[in-house]
Amino acid sequence: MKFWSDLEVDTLIDEISEAAHEAIEQAAGEAARAAALAALEREVVLSREVYRWKTEAETHKKALGVMKKAGVKNTVLAAVICLIGGLAVGIGGTLIIGGSR
Repeated sequence: MKFWSDLEVDTLIDEISEAAHEAIEQAAGEAARAAALAALEREVVLSREVYRWKTEAETHKKALGVMKKAGVKNTVLAAVICLIGGLAVGIGGTLIIGGSR
């Protein structure tokens, strides 16, 4: 059986401690890279969602513009029809009443 001197034991402990510190630093670096990558992936997903929402909002805005134009056109058309109908009733009524005297 071999006995280790205090110097050999201290040297072995120092080497093991140094290797452990290096492993811890490497693991911390890898964890930081993984966290940065995960944050970047979340940002990409959010950017895609924002782009999708923006595109959808633009589509709805265009459709709303078309609907507003159609609504204004229909309103003007209804006003013209009512005006013509009112004139027809008024003139017709005048002719009927005036024609019976």
